[in-house]
Amino acid sequence: MIQFGLPFVLLLMPLPVAVYLLFPPRRHADDALRLPFFRRLAQAAGSDPRQGSVVLRRSGWQMGAAIACWVLVLLALAEPERLGEPVEITKSKRDVVLAIDISGSMDTVDFPGPDGKPQQRLAAVRDVVADFVAQRDGDRMALIVFGSRAYVQAPLTEDLQTVLTLLDQTQVGMAGPHTALGDSIGLAIRTFEASEIDQRVLILLSDGNDTASRMSPVNAAEIARDNGVEIYAIGVGDPEATGENRLDLGLLAELASRTGGEDFFAGDVEALQGIYDRIDELTPRDVETLSYRPRQSLGHIPLILAALIGLGTVAVLTFRSASNRREV
Repeated sequence: MIQFGLPFVLLLMPLPVAVYLLFPPRRHADDALRLPFFRRLAQAAGSDPRQGSVVLRRSGWQMGAAIACWVLVLLALAEPERLGEPVEITKSKRDVVLAIDISGSMDTVDFPGPDGKPQQRLAAVRDVVADFVAQRDGDRMALIVFGSRAYVQAPLTEDLQTVLTLLDQTQVGMAGPHTALGDSIGLAIRTFEASEIDQRVLILLSDGNDTASRMSPVNAAEIARDNGVEIYAIGVGDPEATGENRLDLGLLAELASRTGGEDFFAGDVEALQGIYDRIDELTPRDVETLSYRPRQSLGHIPLILAALIGLGTVAVLTFRSASNRREV
């Protein structure tokens, strides 16, 4: 389908006709005497006659060329364009930040896998999270890892393959041996500052209690609530552990409840997978469908044709004028 961006320009088509009718060419008749022996008379008088002015008449093909150029130039100015088939883009109206604990305790090999054999905690978590990310087509996601400090591995992006690649490259201890829950929440809040979407979800996964934060996790959760961030806290590891490796399920529950989210405990891979499915149910994705039709400008085509016709006309007239001079 072809349409014009400025169709009103086509109203100028009859303008040359209007100008011709309103301002006709000036015609003036003078008396003249035709002498068959003009050259001899001029020689006898000692005069040097010169060629006078001649009003040339336009031939039919010249008028046709002029009309064609005028029409083609107006067509180009009207901005013709070809419309393609409608294209629909579905965009999620939800942003998700994954905050994953990679402190030293995540290296413990005690997490039951699908076959019942113990796995490294981070390896098991990474596999389940990778499946979760792969199914988030249309969502924007960010990845934060934390240990003694919290770091943004990937800012909010629709490029989920990059998130998966960075997740796969994450190793235990990269961010230090301790656990900074509060700092990870604070960094997630800063990450959401680049978002204009109302539905903001933070999935926080940890196997220990807070031992290294500069910001209290509870205070961070209250700030997250004020910024419209829901926290879904997942605890993995051994609830019976003591000391720095103690899993503080009570703290995770408080963080989630203060923001309107939920808390979970994952005892094995199957339970962890179920938790992510449950999070999907609790935070249904609201999508926005955008539709557009690609446009291809065609204005250059009539311009090129007009230029070719004009140049061809000038070339023919020049050739004829040269031929006439040679004959004289």
